[in-house]
Amino acid sequence: MYIHPLNRWKDDAEIATFLQKNAFATLVSQLDEKPWATHLPFVLDQNKDGKAILSGHIAKANPQWKNLADDQEVLVIFQGPHAYISSSWYNHENVPTWNYLAVHVYGKVNLIEGEELMDHLKKLVNIYEDGRPNRVSVETMSADYVSKQVKALVGFEILITDMHGSRKLSQNRDEANHQNIVKKLEESTFPLDKEIAEEMRIDRSDS
Repeated sequence: MYIHPLNRWKDDAEIATFLQKNAFATLVSQLDEKPWATHLPFVLDQNKDGKAILSGHIAKANPQWKNLADDQEVLVIFQGPHAYISSSWYNHENVPTWNYLAVHVYGKVNLIEGEELMDHLKKLVNIYEDGRPNRVSVETMSADYVSKQVKALVGFEILITDMHGSRKLSQNRDEANHQNIVKKLEESTFPLDKEIAEEMRIDRSDS
C-alpha cells in the first residue's frame, strides 16, 4: 500500500501489539487468477526457528484453501480504528480526509495439520476466552466432537516476510489544528472517533 513518509509505522513492538489487538483480519490470495479474500482471526506467534508467523484456519467449504500451496505469497490486511476528518475543523481552507491505522503483512504459506493445527486452535480459543465467564477450551471439549470439527478445517501458517504499517494521524498539521481535530473527535458520539483522538494524542506526545 502507499504510505506517506510522515505516516510510516516503523516500531515493530507497536505493530505486534496492533496485530494482536486487531487480529480479525483479511487474508488475500489468488484463486482462479482473481483476488480472493476471507475474513479470519489470526494468532501472531513464532515457529520452532523463532521466526514470526501468523497462524490461522479456513473452512474446507471455502475454495480459497485449495490455492494456498506451500510457499505461495499471501497478503493479510489488519485494520484498526479510523475516522473522518472534516475540513471545517481547520483554521484555513482545506479538504476533508481520513485518519486510520492499518498494517499489511506479506508472507509464505505452509499448510498444517494434526498436532500443529490442534495447537493453533487451542491458542486461538484460549486467547479469546481469556477473562470471560464460563470460559471454554478445546481441551475440555469431547474428543469426538473436536475431531469432527477439525475435519472441516484447513490449518495454515504464514511465515512473515514483510510488513507495511501506516499510522495516518494528522502528523502534517500544526499544533493548533492538531489539537482542534483531537477536540472534535473527542466530542463525537462515534467510538472509533474517540479511539483515533487517543491515538493522535499518543503519536504527538511520542514525536
